[in-house]
Amino acid sequence: MSDNLVIVESPAKASTIKKYLGKNYKVMASMGHLVDLPKSQIGVDLENNFQPRYITIRGKGELLSKLKKEASAAKKVYLATDPDREGEAISWHLSNVLGIDGKGDVRITFNEITKNAVKESLKHARPIDENLVNAQQARRILDRIVGYKISPLLWKNVKKGLSAGRVQSVATKIICDREDEINKFVPKEYWTITGDFSRENAKEKFSAKFHGTNKGKLEISSKEQADNVLQVIKNAEFYVRDLKTGIKEKNPAPPFTTSTLQQEASRKLNFTTKRTMSVAQMLYEGVEIKGEGAVGLITYMRTDSLRISHEAGVACKAFLKENYPPEYTPDYMPQYKTKSNAQDAHEAIRPTNVFLTPAIVKESLKPEQFRLYKLIWERFVASQMAKAVYDTINADICADKYIFKASGIKVKFAGFTKIYEESTDEAKQDEGMLPMLNEGERVIVEEILPKQNFTAPPSRYTEASLIRAMEENGIGRPSTYSPTISTILDRGYIVKEQKTLKPTELGDIVNGLMTKHFSNIVDVDFTANMEKQLDEIEEGKLWTDILDNFYGELKTEIKTAEEKMKKVVVQDQESDVVCEKCGRKMVIKQGRFGKFLACPGFPECRNTKAIAVETGVNCPKCGGMILQKKSAKGKKYFGCENNPKCDFMTWDEPLKEKCEKCGSMLVRNSFRGHKRIKCSNPDCQKEKGGKKA
Repeated sequence: MSDNLVIVESPAKASTIKKYLGKNYKVMASMGHLVDLPKSQIGVDLENNFQPRYITIRGKGELLSKLKKEASAAKKVYLATDPDREGEAISWHLSNVLGIDGKGDVRITFNEITKNAVKESLKHARPIDENLVNAQQARRILDRIVGYKISPLLWKNVKKGLSAGRVQSVATKIICDREDEINKFVPKEYWTITGDFSRENAKEKFSAKFHGTNKGKLEISSKEQADNVLQVIKNAEFYVRDLKTGIKEKNPAPPFTTSTLQQEASRKLNFTTKRTMSVAQMLYEGVEIKGEGAVGLITYMRTDSLRISHEAGVACKAFLKENYPPEYTPDYMPQYKTKSNAQDAHEAIRPTNVFLTPAIVKESLKPEQFRLYKLIWERFVASQMAKAVYDTINADICADKYIFKASGIKVKFAGFTKIYEESTDEAKQDEGMLPMLNEGERVIVEEILPKQNFTAPPSRYTEASLIRAMEENGIGRPSTYSPTISTILDRGYIVKEQKTLKPTELGDIVNGLMTKHFSNIVDVDFTANMEKQLDEIEEGKLWTDILDNFYGELKTEIKTAEEKMKKVVVQDQESDVVCEKCGRKMVIKQGRFGKFLACPGFPECRNTKAIAVETGVNCPKCGGMILQKKSAKGKKYFGCENNPKCDFMTWDEPLKEKCEKCGSMLVRNSFRGHKRIKCSNPDCQKEKGGKKA
């Protein structure tokens, strides 16, 4: 018998764990799942208790043979896949294909990849949790039934390559419904009146907004109403009434869950959900840190719990006492309440070692790794700090029967805000402090500004706000938010415009068909209730009963849809661009990476090209127009209109301005997450560093 064998999913995780376990342990990676349902067919026996048929994933045969050989020679095999349903299922599959008794003490889990956590997990090896496995299987089979039974109807009636999904179809409907709200929105007129005031014999100025009368708030909906107010206060005396001062406390935001991490990384770092989870995975599995070797920097990143371990709280308190004045460390250990429907198996997302500050690890991390780690570290440390305290002042400024309201706020004690403040999707308005007013004091009118406004339609969803909506409605789970958004973008059901998500014509068509023929699948409440039922499998509920009830209803809907769903033709918009290969006018199509031009003569003519946007900048090589284009993978680049005769191409955005030193074209690019302007001439010294854009 040889050493003990530990199997994890990835080489990075294997490298980190190997460092902690030493020479008596061999650590290998399964590279994710080794077996799965077949792609060519549904792979589930719908008439025989939903029994799945698993096959070895193509290309994994050689790896499977190596794992079998090592497992048979090992003294003991430990399955150390991720601590969630998916990880439990991978361990279950491994136990089956490697001939390991899953009822023995073979399964180890840890929420963070640290020496203590990994060593401790070996002392608490347990059997594979079949309820967790069943929960994963039920989700997988349920999603397979929806996808493989409904998608062919979309292929037949719309076009090939489309898909329906238990979570993706609801997410698409949420976005389509919001677009309907925007299109149907009728703006309403309203007026605001702002007064700029000053104190007598003093330079301090402040503003106050019209509120109403002594009887309460008054909405001004027309110019006539606004003029009436202005006429009354035109010669009135303004004085201070009901002056109130106070203290306001603000609590820190809790440590991150998967959802809040994705939202905040979108808002603060401009990361997509996919990028956030990819970088977080690297930080969790282990990164080479100078002087430390491979280190798992954060705890497991798929969680909806706000809990942190007592040890982590104690360590953070010690860090704060060492690095900040005493008043920044609260006497208590901050606790945050996890939502009732959350899975509390893991801690919130936090640094594994709070003393490894962003500054210490910066030179060892890639820019995107550093930025995300800094965000996680700051959020966690701030969550354990004292509240922020503000001085507040509110005053009513009266003129005749009308009241203007003024308010101010000033930081009294920064508390947690010294490190971190949570951002929001809504615009934030800063409030300064009012001057030291006195009740009954007369104030001088500097200017009264009436302004016509119109109510705005609801905003389109961003990735951040869509995730929040999905979480609030119980749609999907932490592991599904990112792949769901990626899927509906890839299918062309939605597109990104700036940071907002907008349905395409195709998305509207598919959503319309799904809403008409499969109303339960796209119903938010139905989907949320299904999520609860799937969660109950973890507690021992029979998973086949849930599938049986679901499929019984779905079969009837499928049969009706096969008879009544009508073919819908997606009309392509014709462009003015002539296909240089066959002479037809090219049409605009929606692809995975946005719109592109395609020849309508497909399949006889397969010519496609990017939709070019003029930049207004001339090519430095031939004088032609530089066009903005997209690569095959959707990345923006700039090239000459005379391509292929002229080979000019750059990833940097060309500017009309010329370099003051050499006369070459200036370009704007991103460097370590910051925009900067530099000279396009590599020999020009202005290129070194550039200046901020």
